[in-house]
Amino acid sequence: MFRGISSINLDSKGRLAIPTRYREELQDCCECQMVVTVAVNERCVGENGCLWLYPMPEWEKLEQTISKLPTLNKMAGKLRRFVIGNASECEMDGQGRLLLPEKLRTFAHVDKKVVLVGQLNKFELWNEQAWGLKETEWLNSDDNEGLEDLGSLSF
Repeated sequence: MFRGISSINLDSKGRLAIPTRYREELQDCCECQMVVTVAVNERCVGENGCLWLYPMPEWEKLEQTISKLPTLNKMAGKLRRFVIGNASECEMDGQGRLLLPEKLRTFAHVDKKVVLVGQLNKFELWNEQAWGLKETEWLNSDDNEGLEDLGSLSF
């Protein structure tokens, strides 16, 4: 399970150094094999400034789930095109680095400063500025959509 936030700098080749605290777990769970793709929002379109990074076993579960969606469903089609169509396999090297494909770096405006956000079974990789704007938006929002689905959740 991945949790927490890390600020990271990409190197000049577009490589991301995975924080040390995650490296052993990634070696154990996926032998450093990962998939990076476009993050999508609730409308199944690319989330501005964000990529998703999955360990291979979690990615394969997602692919199975998506493959069962109706092929003629408009939202399912958008989801497949963004998430599956933009997916790229990447392997963590001996120094714990992943090379992010240029197309995905461009899509998410990821260039130098990024924020890696643990999301239990995957990571979100945000352009640092986009993350700051999104955090502010969430804090200032009065949107209650989906709140009723959390009714039995307690902390």
